[in-house]
Amino acid sequence: MVAPAQTESGATLAACTSAVLAARSAESLPTRSTQALTEQVQLKREVGLFSAVSLSVGCMIGSGIFVSPSIALELSGSVGLCLIIWAICGAISLLGALAFAELSTLVPRSGAEYAYFLEAYGSLHKFWGPLPCFVCAWVHMFVLSPASAAVIILTFSEYICQPFAAYMRGLTLEEQDFVKKLIAMLALGLLTYINCVSVKLYVHMQNVFTIGKLVVCVVVILGGTFLLCTGHSENLSKGFEGSTTSPKNLALAFYGCLWSYGGWSTITIITEEVKKPEVNITRSVVIALPLVTAVYLMMNVAYMTALTVPEMVAAPAVAVVFGDRVLGVVRFIIPVGVALSTFGCALSGQFAISRLCYVASSEGHMVEAFSYIHVRHLTPTPAVVLQGLLALLFIVGGDIKSLIAFASFLTWIFYGLAMVALMIMRRTKKDVERTYKVPLIVPVIMIMVALFLCIVPIVTDPTPRYFFGLLLLAVGFVLYIPLVFYKLRPQCMDQFTYLVQVLLEVVPPEKTAD
Repeated sequence: MVAPAQTESGATLAACTSAVLAARSAESLPTRSTQALTEQVQLKREVGLFSAVSLSVGCMIGSGIFVSPSIALELSGSVGLCLIIWAICGAISLLGALAFAELSTLVPRSGAEYAYFLEAYGSLHKFWGPLPCFVCAWVHMFVLSPASAAVIILTFSEYICQPFAAYMRGLTLEEQDFVKKLIAMLALGLLTYINCVSVKLYVHMQNVFTIGKLVVCVVVILGGTFLLCTGHSENLSKGFEGSTTSPKNLALAFYGCLWSYGGWSTITIITEEVKKPEVNITRSVVIALPLVTAVYLMMNVAYMTALTVPEMVAAPAVAVVFGDRVLGVVRFIIPVGVALSTFGCALSGQFAISRLCYVASSEGHMVEAFSYIHVRHLTPTPAVVLQGLLALLFIVGGDIKSLIAFASFLTWIFYGLAMVALMIMRRTKKDVERTYKVPLIVPVIMIMVALFLCIVPIVTDPTPRYFFGLLLLAVGFVLYIPLVFYKLRPQCMDQFTYLVQVLLEVVPPEKTAD
């Protein structure tokens, strides 16, 4: 949360530490010269088209489609309207992702909304211009992302334990909760290790998990298709019977579905690590979003074929009930599939948010040490470790679902501001070469959707969670004034930077010419 400009002593300290670490790394890697090592201390483009699609799919398909389609069905009131909402949410996500793909060509750097806010708003006003950038980074890094990661990892632990439920019946509820939290912590440590060690290792692991979760999705879809082919269509035949007309219920139904599509902007957070980002980001969007939309629609049809509306609404985990009803002796595939899906989603989420932390720190909107790169692994290790520690705190804290209930509300505020940024840069960067441009109606539609999703719930259901979200934005504003605008730098930051560099073997990244 301080500017990257250092005091003279701080700069000397960082430079000395960097030299020591570079020398240490050179000694441990005799086949590489110190000069070659120094030239490579920066993020590398390791993510190709397949991996970009895998990352997008991996971030979107988490626990939502396996656990909570019942929420959208309950709020929409009918199978027909529910399927339409799922399809509309897929189209909205595709439009948003295409707009973000254009933004990534205008601002070819990692960070997604943060980078776009910085480019569009940063120069408009000395005080107000950088404010949206800092607030975006603050809310995502310290609340939304670690809290969401903790819930996803706890869901992983819950479902990885489910096949062994018979062996845990002798334990008290408190002991079972402790075991699940311990497994969640171990999983968090593993995915943090993967993201620290190597981008290539992450890419390979993510590809495996994405393929695994798609296999489970196909199993569910095939189960539903079998039922349809054998004449079980009575549940689907109800069509639009019981459809809701309440704006509040419609808004909350859209929230639930859009949350399951959450992650479509992830690929733009890591622009600097994508090979040929000017074409591969757009291609990955065009492949991933229709694929995920088709999977979600077919899985919902499968659920609705096997289960009645009351059964789906009452089910705490629709996929598990579906597996018990349809899959018989192989029903264990569902909890295993949910575990794979959630672990892969958490892995991708941490990978993406650590890059946002890295970019924000490079701009002086977060602690400078979090922008440093490991001298051998070439990963933003301090940013990854920070996100791991924050998620650990939320896991230890226990039930945090109420804390992230407002996540979609805050997320769509930032999406709306990103669309405004696109329209601003249509004028301020009209001479910049673009590989493609979305029609102007796309950001307009996205702004209208953001306004609907941010205003209607507050007006129709003014619960504390929305006001708590606004309070977080206000806290970000308060922190922005001394730490970013006035660039106050506590003297202890030099010692903190030194400690981070020595413990994690990291150095400032090399600057490349534009």
